Amino acid sequence: MTTTAESPDTGSTPAVPRADCIADSAGGLTFDVTAAGGPGASLVLSRRGTAAGADVLLPLTPAAKGLLRAVLPSTVDLAEGVWEARVRFAEGDERRLEPGARDLRALVDREPGPDADRVAVRIPHAGRSGELVVRSWLRRPHAETGTIGFDGGAVTVRGRLYGTAFGPDAVVEARLRGAGGRTHRVPAAADGEHFTFTLPYEPLAEGLDAKEWLWDLWLLAGSGAPAVRLARLLDDVPLKQAIFVYPGRRTGPGVVRPYYTGANDLSVRVDAVRD
Repeated sequence: MTTTAESPDTGSTPAVPRADCIADSAGGLTFDVTAAGGPGASLVLSRRGTAAGADVLLPLTPAAKGLLRAVLPSTVDLAEGVWEARVRFAEGDERRLEPGARDLRALVDREPGPDADRVAVRIPHAGRSGELVVRSWLRRPHAETGTIGFDGGAVTVRGRLYGTAFGPDAVVEARLRGAGGRTHRVPAAADGEHFTFTLPYEPLAEGLDAKEWLWDLWLLAGSGAPAVRLARLLDDVPLKQAIFVYPGRRTGPGVVRPYYTGANDLSVRVDAVRD
């Protein structure tokens, strides 16, 4: 029989396990869980998707009266994706966790060291049904977008590259999804690990023959360097789409605007306009 904490209101109704989360600047997470039962309980992280892989089990140990603590160190790799958090009791039963207070101040304006060979980000937040989930990113190398500006029919993006160096011929490549390899390139100016590029809208809307076109943006730091997806990850915002909303501009047959995908990668969409 599962042992759970009892509600102070009735004395008999099992309380829903709840986790307060604290993030550190290195990418680690601490979970303080209430109503997690007795000794032997674990916090379980399960990755969503068809290639979910193995669960991550974190032991829950007493931290204070009625409180158990689990720690996910920054040194433990957490594959990129959405991880559901649950409590597994000693008897083997499991219950989902609800999010409590989340202290994410260490993630604001986070800047990994220039010698970092990877960027690991974990942001706990409430899922669509109110459950606690952890969104994880693991990028080697990583191109972090920063300031985005607009001037006429173009967008200018500034950012920083982690995990590799720039060559003399760095470019940003826009790749049209599902269009047989259609691409458009613009030069990227590098200053140390920082970069800037300006992407005109007109080539992205030329020949528009569908309801929408979606262009994904990649940084190619130099000859032989791997393509790196442009993304904004180093802050405390798990879902950028609703927060960072950019203006559209009518260009030829479409309206063009940059946007962040559900994975916080930077893309550009072109929506057809019917006159």
